[in-house]
Amino acid sequence: MTRTDVPSGAAPGLRDLAARHALLPLRIFLGVTFVYAGLDKLTDSAFLSAGGDGSIGELMRGVRDTSAIPALVDLALKAPVGFAVTLAVGELLVGLGLLAGLLTRIAALGGALIALSLWLTVSWAVTPYYYGNDLIYLMACTPLILAGAPYLSLDSAIRSRRSRRTA
Repeated sequence: MTRTDVPSGAAPGLRDLAARHALLPLRIFLGVTFVYAGLDKLTDSAFLSAGGDGSIGELMRGVRDTSAIPALVDLALKAPVGFAVTLAVGELLVGLGLLAGLLTRIAALGGALIALSLWLTVSWAVTPYYYGNDLIYLMACTPLILAGAPYLSLDSAIRSRRSRRTA
């Protein structure tokens, strides 16, 4: 038996426990960050304006010509306040889903799509590219899209309850 082998019936070791919960810190960090970002936007009256200092409209007009997809910015500029509210509510839902571990893969996909759209618009011109945080959030969502939240989550509780019903 090697050091990492666990005899059947024995309690899992620290390595097994750590491996099983490896994505939990990422899920908590992304969940808190997305909730904070959403609440920050929803409570900032300057941001939720079509124009003026700190507004979504001013931000989008400022990045339009340097974004990878100017048409995406133009679409947001057709209804900047509606776009800002949608973005903020999306961030809030992503964060809550990740924290609770509810529909985790879908929440992480939503987070990745938000990060991708922000990377292609707001932070596209940031140089060097690794200074732009949106790309990092996009990549950080990927493991949760792939693995979900198998432990300490509502997804796992629901899955466990379903398997007990069918057994």
